[in-house]
Amino acid sequence: MKPDTMQLGETPIPPEAELVLRQIETQKKKYKRNMFIAFTVLAVLMATTLIVLGLDFKFMLKWLPFVLAGSGYTFLVAFLAISLACFLAIVGALGRLSKNPVLNSIATSYVSIIRGTPLLVQVYMWYLALPQIGKALEEMGIPGIQALFTLPAVPAGILALGVCYGAYMTETVRAGIQSIRIGQTEAAKALGMTNTQTLKRIIFPQALRVIIPPVSNEFIAMIKDSSLVSLMGVWELSYRAIKVGRRHFQSLEMLIMVAFIYWVMCFLLQFVQEKIEKHMARGDRRI
Repeated sequence: MKPDTMQLGETPIPPEAELVLRQIETQKKKYKRNMFIAFTVLAVLMATTLIVLGLDFKFMLKWLPFVLAGSGYTFLVAFLAISLACFLAIVGALGRLSKNPVLNSIATSYVSIIRGTPLLVQVYMWYLALPQIGKALEEMGIPGIQALFTLPAVPAGILALGVCYGAYMTETVRAGIQSIRIGQTEAAKALGMTNTQTLKRIIFPQALRVIIPPVSNEFIAMIKDSSLVSLMGVWELSYRAIKVGRRHFQSLEMLIMVAFIYWVMCFLLQFVQEKIEKHMARGDRRI
């Protein structure tokens, strides 16, 4: 902008700074162009591979609505499980940070045991082993406990996923709380706040900026792990695709289709996650 055309109060941009800005803008445009070309080439190669494999696309389109009907179970299990996991993560993190040896040992054992065993084993424990525990307790003189411990497939899957992810998220919440400087707690105590008030009004609101982005990432992972409930006969995405594939001996088509559906769901959730991360970090970033 020339000096004679500048508005009152505006500061002229030095030529060197303007040149740097143009170079940055050019690099951004070049990067976006190269990314578009790379994704286009990759998409063409993938489409060519699918065509070479001789997939029956008409068969896939025919059964697509039937498979998509299972997405309701997928989101239901994932949403309820992540809600349970968030609750357990907060309780577990407070236990891990507690100076009470009993609470600390319980929380530490929970995290260690759950993180140290496979999720598949945990699913079967809730669905198959829990009724056996109820039977043993009933034989010890507790009537009706076996029926209470015999869970349907969907609640068992929700509990398995929620308890498992709660252990992983416990460490996320703990790290988020510990990321707040000790001066914040000391200032709250100086104002006469109790420990509960400090956590509620000072620590947690600031820790959420650190905790929420990883939690959204855990939700994306849970969407994929929710396919494990198909082992218990829940008619979600994977179960429906495998059933149709086995019946018509076209498992490849069905597995590729359900993999693509999961990828689209995770891609959309990843887009939302990036928006959340930018929103939560808006106080630390200029762009």
